[in-house]
Amino acid sequence: MPEPVGLGLPTPPPRPLAERRAARRIRVGSVAVGGDAPVSVQSMTTTRTSDIGATLQQIAELTASGCQIVRVACPAQDDADALPVIARKSRIPVIADIHFQPKYVFAAIDAGCAAVRVNPGNIKQFDDKVKEIAKAARDAGTPIRIGVNAGSLDRRLLEKYGRATPEALVESALWEASLFEEHGFRDIKISVKHNDPVVMIEAYRRLAAACDYPLHLGVTEAGPAFQGTIKSAVAFGALLSEGIGDTIRVSLSAPPAEEVKVGIQILESLNLRRRRLEIVSCPSCGRAQVDVYKLADQVSAGLEGMEVPLRVAVMGCVVNGPGEAREADLGVASGNGKGQIFVKGEVIKTVPESKIVETLIEEALKIAEQMEKDGVTSGEPAVTVS
Repeated sequence: MPEPVGLGLPTPPPRPLAERRAARRIRVGSVAVGGDAPVSVQSMTTTRTSDIGATLQQIAELTASGCQIVRVACPAQDDADALPVIARKSRIPVIADIHFQPKYVFAAIDAGCAAVRVNPGNIKQFDDKVKEIAKAARDAGTPIRIGVNAGSLDRRLLEKYGRATPEALVESALWEASLFEEHGFRDIKISVKHNDPVVMIEAYRRLAAACDYPLHLGVTEAGPAFQGTIKSAVAFGALLSEGIGDTIRVSLSAPPAEEVKVGIQILESLNLRRRRLEIVSCPSCGRAQVDVYKLADQVSAGLEGMEVPLRVAVMGCVVNGPGEAREADLGVASGNGKGQIFVKGEVIKTVPESKIVETLIEEALKIAEQMEKDGVTSGEPAVTVS
């Protein structure tokens, strides 16, 4: 009987990069936020909320991509009227995003939304409505997110600080939280978003030190997919590695499902979420004897959606290729028109270059099937290689 070969990613380090900040725990529908709950991934629909069919369709797509909480805009009465159906039919918790009109806060609570996001900087006479909002939210068990944005900061704070500084963002958030606290309401999470990651990081550090509310991380108006991904990864990586952050939204000028993919990858990269498929591929260089870019893309496409924790190495030369392929669960070291296929450090076959992609996909599916039969979703699974 052949010896079993361990598969799966190395066991994560015994401790995260930093202990999680001790935040109070709230519930956004079925999802716990704060405390020792896992960091959750959010996104926001781009449809008109009043178009119930289109909105529910996009929520379904987001759910399939791994989104755990979804936010919908509510700028008009017909959007508010659509909330009861959307909140009832969505498979993930729905947060209503409210600006300008306090009446929509009450409509969202009555509609059964899992939470309501309010922006104190642009709701006229918002402070005068806090007592009523706190009572309605408390009676319904609906959390409130105080969402402060650099682009819509209260003018009083802009006059005081001259611009949207970290101090200004934090002061705005804590001031609004204190108003709710006066009425005994603390079922709150807070965000202080800025488009500059450096300002955003400093704001969240100050906020984390000043309160125990769970924090929603975001770099607002982060930009197109490439730029926004970099900004978000830098900012979230810095904060999450310090234990700061309880739920995240990557804001991209891209389809919402792309935001979710990036958010999940950030959490997996920090060992804050069980890793799934990971493609390790070289950047290519003058030593490469195959088109590594094409190979990596084809393997990624062929294995898209794989849920098991599998690391696949696609390497293009004999310098680092064999070593990286041996370290992965499954890998190929390419050169001279052929590829050596490795399974957990052992060469199991050599195939022509034209067969590399299909062979890697076949072997990955075999391994995944065995892992699923064994009930393996993380850690050090094993498979027998014949």
